[in-house]
Amino acid sequence: MPKPQTISPNEVAQKLAGGATLIDIRSPDEFARMHIGGAVCVPIDSLDKDNIANQVAKNANSQGENSENVVIFHCLSGMRTAQNADKITACTSNCTAYIMDGGLQAWQKAGLPTVIDRTQPISLMRQVQIVAGVLILLGVLLGSLVSPVFYGVSGFVGAGLLFAGVTGFCGMAKLLALLPYNRVSS
Repeated sequence: MPKPQTISPNEVAQKLAGGATLIDIRSPDEFARMHIGGAVCVPIDSLDKDNIANQVAKNANSQGENSENVVIFHCLSGMRTAQNADKITACTSNCTAYIMDGGLQAWQKAGLPTVIDRTQPISLMRQVQIVAGVLILLGVLLGSLVSPVFYGVSGFVGAGLLFAGVTGFCGMAKLLALLPYNRVSS
């Protein structure tokens, strides 16, 4: 089975006008902050054949005769959709699938409308980067001004970042996700 063809944001807009289903494979918190109107959030981890078939069926019910058996996938930059093209192909054997070239960033660059919720917090990864940067800088400053013992803070945070990169598990992200403003309401 061939991989989904990539199409431009303008072609996506035309297909959406024809009743295509738009699937955003980003995480719910990314989707809540900004998305394309009418898109459905189906994170890449929960992408399966039944889920996609249900989304296409829901879209067909809401569109009536205007619906197509076309499903278009996108992420922020196009990287995640391209990396998961095999998974997308496996989930879309009963319909025509496309991947939006350049993702949401290309959609915006083309001047197409997005839904933005500025009340949502910044992304969890940016929060991790900010907290880690502050802790490392604080450790270095305190280490040079107060006591060399504080260099340990920078070493601990650096080791945590290394561990997160190697294993894919980020304890700081897990802790930050527990904060009330990072909880996405359904």
